[in-house]
Amino acid sequence: MRAPAVTDFILGLRYKDIPDYALREARRCLLDLVGVAAAGSQTKTGRMLRGFAHGNLGSPDGGVRILMDGRRASPAGAAMAGAAMIDSVDAHDGYRETKGHAGVTVLPALAAFADGEAGLDMAEFLTRLVLGYEIAIRAGLALHASVADYHTSGAWNALGAAAIGARTRGLDHEATRHALGIAEYWGPRSQMMRVIDHPSMLKDGSAMGAFAGVVAVDLAAEGFTGAPAATVELDGGEFWADLGANWCIAEQYMKPYPVCRWAQPAIHAALTLRPQFGEASIETVRVETFHQGYRLAMRAPADTDQAQYSLPFSVAAALVHGEVGMAQVDGAGLADDAVLKLSHAIELVEDESMSARFPGERVARVVIGLSDGRTLESGTLAAPGDPEDPLSDNHLAAKFDSLAGPVLGAERAARIPELVVALGPGAPAAPLLDALLE
Repeated sequence: MRAPAVTDFILGLRYKDIPDYALREARRCLLDLVGVAAAGSQTKTGRMLRGFAHGNLGSPDGGVRILMDGRRASPAGAAMAGAAMIDSVDAHDGYRETKGHAGVTVLPALAAFADGEAGLDMAEFLTRLVLGYEIAIRAGLALHASVADYHTSGAWNALGAAAIGARTRGLDHEATRHALGIAEYWGPRSQMMRVIDHPSMLKDGSAMGAFAGVVAVDLAAEGFTGAPAATVELDGGEFWADLGANWCIAEQYMKPYPVCRWAQPAIHAALTLRPQFGEASIETVRVETFHQGYRLAMRAPADTDQAQYSLPFSVAAALVHGEVGMAQVDGAGLADDAVLKLSHAIELVEDESMSARFPGERVARVVIGLSDGRTLESGTLAAPGDPEDPLSDNHLAAKFDSLAGPVLGAERAARIPELVVALGPGAPAAPLLDALLE
């Protein structure tokens, strides 16, 4: 049984056990998630779920603060609202082989468990963040290796939330096993491709992953049983063998654009060609990509959820405006006539050779015909941000400023990166939590 090694890791991991390269990447992931959360606080989904949690998921003791809000809910409600808020802007980090996201649930669950905790320091805060990624990602790998259907991230990132909670609440080894089992069993094994074909506010299931993970801890603490978690104790043993030796958090991809990762190779390929247009206008656009990217086929999105899952619309926005940001995939950007016209004209082609390279590689090729008779070809490209081609610290800082600055204001947006850099032994975590939760 693998449970003792996993529960030992959850309950016994120390800051000094984590290598510097993993801690560095954890800080990068944290800053990126906070920027996305700030942007997500302005979406309809973010506002709706925060209001719902505050109004319907309270706690007799007053609860904890909701991410980027300040109002209170139960820990499970606050975690759910925070995860939904981050998930509502598809710009957060991910892990290729799980085809999904850990941090979207790990951060709001961490904050919900930690709010008001006396004596919490920055080192323990960062240790819990790393812990959540390591448990969630391995659960995701085990899940995908053991079942035929492709489930949303909430199906496995729930275990990351439960791991953080078990450590925070001081559960023993057996209660921690049950917390993981409850989180896995009650996590949303929802169908990812359904929401790809029919985009909605459901997104990647992470809101209910966060909710299930936090509830699991509270119930396990009371003696509720749920072990074993199949993804931990029964399936995918090879994915747990290197726990504590190989650090999955250091292998995240970061997104330059706030849309599904599967659309980003095509956006990048299109942007590499745009400077070559000169005075010529676009006559034709063909995008060749892998099967999952090909499924992002919505042409005229009615809302930001549909726009973030639309390859032709986001490529059209890139070609028309030279960028893809929140202005292009939300609000007035959805009614941009030039973008909509081009979106309808883009030819999507599924390339079997590209599909065979998924999920380890996500690539696309763009071919553009111009009014002056020239044909431009991008070649087969991946999007920047993979572990082999990481976004620079300067790029991440600029991304954070673009997402968080308009929402948080200059002073708060400048203070958060300073606090993230300071994460380490001795410094209290309360100032960072206040900056995230106020």
